[in-house]
Amino acid sequence: MEPETFHEKLKKKMDAYAHLIYQITRGFPREELYGIIAQLRRAALSVILNYLEGYARGKDKGKVYKNFFEISYGSLKETKYLLYFSFTENYFNKDDYQKTIEIADQIGAMLWGIIKNLK
Repeated sequence: MEPETFHEKLKKKMDAYAHLIYQITRGFPREELYGIIAQLRRAALSVILNYLEGYARGKDKGKVYKNFFEISYGSLKETKYLLYFSFTENYFNKDDYQKTIEIADQIGAMLWGIIKNLK
């Protein structure tokens, strides 16, 4: 069996992050269903979906390729703020907050490495 590629590792982290956010938001207050819950879930999916679309287009696409990664990175930052806001509103516990932020920081470092190398 071949070792995992950087792309596969990043994709796995992003997938786990999206699933974790879905799991955590199931415990949020019902009144946030069309507010923070929906926005946080959309942003979490945007992280992986924009990354995958950019990756599928290939490096030869230049600015378009890089743009998808930048959108993915921006969506990641959006989720981090929404997680912080939700945590300060006591929508979920400290352990889950720390876990999500740790994964987000790992994803952010990996994505930023890609973006930086494309400049």
